[in-house]
Amino acid sequence: MTTEISTLMAAAAERTVPIVQGIRDDQLGDPTPCEKFQVRDLLNHLFQVVVGFQGAARREALDFSSTPDSLTEGWRDRFATETERMIAAWSDPAALDGISPGMGMPQPLVANLALADLTVHGWDLATATGQPYQPADVAVDHLMPFVEQMAPTGRQMGAFGAEVQAPEDAGTFERLLALSGRTAA
Repeated sequence: MTTEISTLMAAAAERTVPIVQGIRDDQLGDPTPCEKFQVRDLLNHLFQVVVGFQGAARREALDFSSTPDSLTEGWRDRFATETERMIAAWSDPAALDGISPGMGMPQPLVANLALADLTVHGWDLATATGQPYQPADVAVDHLMPFVEQMAPTGRQMGAFGAEVQAPEDAGTFERLLALSGRTAA
């Protein structure tokens, strides 16, 4: 990787953490671009990602079989703290070595999954709650080849929707969103 994954995660977090902190309680039941998720559901999923992928950096098995309700007292600040912990866990160069025991894929791919969730779900939450979102270009440029490679598998697993057609003049992030089944309009 030309840029450390933790640096890319930090750049994505600089965009996504303020979105999470800007979500009002009365928006938790609102729909998101992820048709299966309301804002509350997507926040709980993203919490699960930033907490679970801390362990994934240490090659611990991920357990996404249940989604606990993380939106208890102080959840906005706790999300920021857990995101910082995830970034710190992936800053260890050893985190990128080997194969993830829980996912059976190379650790760099696992790290990219976390980066993709932090970036794309940041946009999802911003869109759902009417907040402006400008992704970190360095993260998007890094993620585009990864998403192009993983999109068919992501669709088979239900993580991505059907690919939508991006406009001919679409930028990289808009094309990335289209690959993941989202329309940036």
